[in-house]
Amino acid sequence: MSAELPSHEGALVSLARDGESSAREELARHVGRSAYVFALQLTERPDTAVDVAQDSLLKFFQHLDRFDADRPIEPWLYQIVRNRVRDLMRRERVRRHESLDAWLEAGHPESADPSADPAANAERSDLGHRIWRAVSQLSQSHREIFVLRDHHDLSYREIAEVLSIPQGTVMSRLHAARKSLREILIAEGEARGGPPGRRGDGDE
Repeated sequence: MSAELPSHEGALVSLARDGESSAREELARHVGRSAYVFALQLTERPDTAVDVAQDSLLKFFQHLDRFDADRPIEPWLYQIVRNRVRDLMRRERVRRHESLDAWLEAGHPESADPSADPAANAERSDLGHRIWRAVSQLSQSHREIFVLRDHHDLSYREIAEVLSIPQGTVMSRLHAARKSLREILIAEGEARGGPPGRRGDGDE
């Protein structure tokens, strides 16, 4: 990805700042699609991804005047989406703990059955489903960095900006994420010599 803001995108930002409605609508469509895809990749829940995308779009426009128009939009947008997803996950953890405490207090000490993994029902003959199932098993930090690099093609510098970590950490974490992904695929017996299109661990 180029470090320069695409001219059309830059023009949209400038016009949107000036209150041009058609520019704001086009920018909203572009930003909304990108926000939804990234949120869905992080949460695997379409309904939640829609909510995250809408909230992220609102925040994007609320702070558009502070955006550096000489830089690409995606790193800034993905940082907004990631923060929103993490906020939701924290709240869900709190709710789960509260629900569990109430359940135990009600006199139901037996173990609750964990909900089934929806990805386990994906077609095993479809390579895309197999790889995504493996991605869904990565830790949150590994999934974030793998998706940003291998699905959204952000540079190491841009990923470092999104995740607020040094570029060296980006490289080492990405290496670990890819290694874990290969191990998951092999362990499940779904890889035959490694996933096709495997990229080198050190390429930029």
